[in-house]
Amino acid sequence: MQTHRKVKYEAELDPSFTKWVSTVPGGERIRECFQCGTCSSICPLSVYMDISPRRLIAMADAGFKEEVLSSFTIWLCASCYSCSVNCPKDIKITDIMYGLKRRAIEEGIFPSRHFAIPILAKAFANMVRKNGRATESRLVVSLAWRVSLFRLLNMAPLGIKLLLRGRLSFKKEKIQNKQEIQTMLKALEANR
Repeated sequence: MQTHRKVKYEAELDPSFTKWVSTVPGGERIRECFQCGTCSSICPLSVYMDISPRRLIAMADAGFKEEVLSSFTIWLCASCYSCSVNCPKDIKITDIMYGLKRRAIEEGIFPSRHFAIPILAKAFANMVRKNGRATESRLVVSLAWRVSLFRLLNMAPLGIKLLLRGRLSFKKEKIQNKQEIQTMLKALEANR
């Protein structure tokens, strides 16, 4: 079955998105990409992606904001850094993917209400902002509560084994001076 894509006119592109991508840590060299395809060929998950990493970089550089942020590709990136390590132009593709995920979360663009990755990212960030660090058990329970309680029940035997071996705790982890973390995070947000 062949799908037909809508033609995108230059006036519909978002040049501010192109500029933003180049300011994302790792995105400074995006304009140097010459579309060799190394990132797509080395990516272990590219066969599952709706847009290959090579094409996603080209689209981000051209200003296809809506298509890039709503693609499934940014959520499938396993952060293995194979693309970044093997890029002949030393473009930090994995770092760009992180930036695109953050932007998609900020704009509320992700596949569905029950898609775990943005929910996990928000819960993790909120926990670190509040306590200075994340408590894994609470993070897992929070994620399962929002995504699927059945998954939590399926993971219960593993959780019990980890608890019995002292590898998992329900005790809330926190740092002594939480204000320092909050000051750092506010400074980072001010520099965006």
